[in-house]
This record gives sequence, structure tokens and C-alpha cells, in this order.
Amino acid sequence: MSQTRKTLELGGRTITLVGTAHVSKESIEEVKNTIKEIKPDCVAIELDEKRADSIINPDKFRQLDIIKVLKNHEGFLMLANLILASFQRRMGMNVGVKPGDEMLAAIQVADELNIPAVMVDRPIQTTLKRAWAKNSFWGKCKLLASLLSSAFSKEEIDSEEIENLKNNSEMDSMMNELSEYMPVIKKVLIDERDNYLAANIWAAQGNNVVAVLGAGHLPGVIAHLEKMAAGQETTDVSEISQVPAKGFLGKIVAWIIPLAIVGLIVAGFVYGGSQLGQKMIKEWIFYNSVPAAVFSLLALAHPLTILVAFVAAPITSLCPFIGVGFVTGIVQAIFQKPKVSDMETLQDDVSSFKGWYKNRILRVFLVFILSSIGSSIGTFVAAGGFISDLV
Repeated sequence: MSQTRKTLELGGRTITLVGTAHVSKESIEEVKNTIKEIKPDCVAIELDEKRADSIINPDKFRQLDIIKVLKNHEGFLMLANLILASFQRRMGMNVGVKPGDEMLAAIQVADELNIPAVMVDRPIQTTLKRAWAKNSFWGKCKLLASLLSSAFSKEEIDSEEIENLKNNSEMDSMMNELSEYMPVIKKVLIDERDNYLAANIWAAQGNNVVAVLGAGHLPGVIAHLEKMAAGQETTDVSEISQVPAKGFLGKIVAWIIPLAIVGLIVAGFVYGGSQLGQKMIKEWIFYNSVPAAVFSLLALAHPLTILVAFVAAPITSLCPFIGVGFVTGIVQAIFQKPKVSDMETLQDDVSSFKGWYKNRILRVFLVFILSSIGSSIGTFVAAGGFISDLV
């Protein structure tokens, strides 16, 4: 039996776990052979319903509505998804396998044998939102740096290295590195999902279950399943199934900078008269408008987008509910509407500097990011100038 295939006898039930490398030909074959050999009552798969749908219907991405993504405040989530998918895709290209092919194989074989298949993973949006919400400011910076690093990485991994990812020693080493560098990310992406996966595998119907999941989850899922079978752990995962609500401090943080800026301008009028107050208002407009417009220009935004950045930045910087990037991103998407060809090359373009400018979807994200950075720089420069004026 493969070292990545584990059979557990728990509470009168047989649960067979198949640990995979997500871009491995051997994993695909092992998944197929295991299901055909065991013919279980149910196949549990490390996907959520949305990811399963995207794997089964790969052309569905053509229906992407970038404006809707921005309006739902899901720009960062989509971008993170794209970068992660692009990285996995580049890994798989060297061995002729697409990310998720082993999961698709599990779905297809289960369908052929009329075996129920259940998706047992937590929705990726929830996982990414939890990873972002639970991180400190420094942790968020490291997460963004890691994502950008993987987006432009040219590292090539051969089939032997990919297969080694299923070995405990290789996986343990990777997990230890991740724990040291980004402990919160490891907790959310690995530990919480181990718990979530185990709970849903345990809830799968039938006394004979085959579960297909990444090899990195095997030790944690096995530990949770054994505790659940012994009644030492609950299967209630509601706490890790939702994004943690902001506490009181988190809610007021968004108001601190706008209120501080307004307070400084009011102080300018009170202590320096109308001349100083008006000077500070002009400085606020200048220091916000110019960087936002210049950074939009660096993104090669549409001329009207640049104009909107100039006009909107001083206003949105004082509003905790909407940023200039939200406005410029939507305007850019309206006036340079993405084409079907942009959808088709999206995962390739995200891994190259040139692609970010060529692809209209990625250009929207570039405008969103750079105009926001420009306005943020202007806000802090203006605040420093106000303090200097008052002192």
C-alpha cells in the first residue's frame, strides 16, 4: 500500500485517506485505482462546491464580472486565488497535469460507479478572509510579499520533486518553515482546515468512505478523526466556518485617520485663522489627488480613470467605507472592458510583469492597487504637513 494511502478502522467504519500532490500523474492514478478497488459508500473530496464547479466547468471563468467582484469587495480574494492557481499551474505544466486533476478524477470515477461524492473543504473565500482578518499588519505585509513572490517566481519543479511533496519528511519540513515564517497563515490554511476536513469526512454517509485530500493534511486529519471517533472532539466546526467579526477596536480604527485629518484642519482654522485652514484644505486636495493620479498613470489607466483618481482621492480618503481604488477600478473596467481573450490568458498573464499591463482584467487590479497606494502616501504626507503647520 502507498505511504500516502492510510486506512483507518474507527467506530465500526472504514475510512481510507488518499494523500495527493495536487499536480501529480501518480496521484491521479492512485485516486482512480483506490476508488475502483474499494468501491466505497461515499467519496469525500478536498474541494468546496464552488471550486468543484470551476474544475468540472473550466469555461465558467469566462462569465467573470470584474465590476461585481470589486463591488462585493472581493478584489484581493480573487487576486490571491489567481496567483495561487497560477503558481500551481506552472508547477503542473512540467509534468503535464493541471491543478485539481486528481480531484476531478475522483469526481469522475465516483460518477461512473454511481458512488455519492461530497465536497468536504471549507470555501476558499472564507479561508482567505480568515487568513487576512486574523493577521497583524506585519503579517499582512508578509502575506502580500509571499503572494507577489510566487506570482513572478520562475522556479521550475520537476516530477520527482513534486512526488517528494507527498513524503512526510518533505511535508514536515515545509510545514515547519511555514509555521516559523507565518504562524497565523499555517493555522488558518492547514490546522483549521484539517479540523474542518475531518469533521466533514466523519459526517460523510456510509460505513466505507474514501477521502481524497492533499498529502499535507493527512497527519492532522487522521489525528482529528481518531479523536472524533473516541468522542474526545466535537464535529462542530461552526466557529472556523465564518470570518471573525471585528471587535470594537477594529471598527473604530477605520475612523481614526479620517477623524484625525478633519481634526487637524479644524485646528488650523481655530488656531491659525481662515488663511491657515484654507491652506491645509488645499494641501489635502493636492497631496491626495496628485499621487493617486500619478500612480494611476503608472498603471497606464484610461485618461478618465486618471481624472477620476484625481477628483475622488481627497474625498474617499476621508471615508472609511470606500477607497479610491474601488472607484478607479470600476471606472477602468467600464471604459476598458475586459475581453474574452483576457479571461483565457488570465492565469498566464498574472505571472509576468508585461501580462499585468496587457491583460485588461489585471490592469483593473493594477489601477486598483496603485491608485490606492498613491492616495495612502498622499494622506500621510498631508498629515505630516498639517502637524508641521500647527507646530
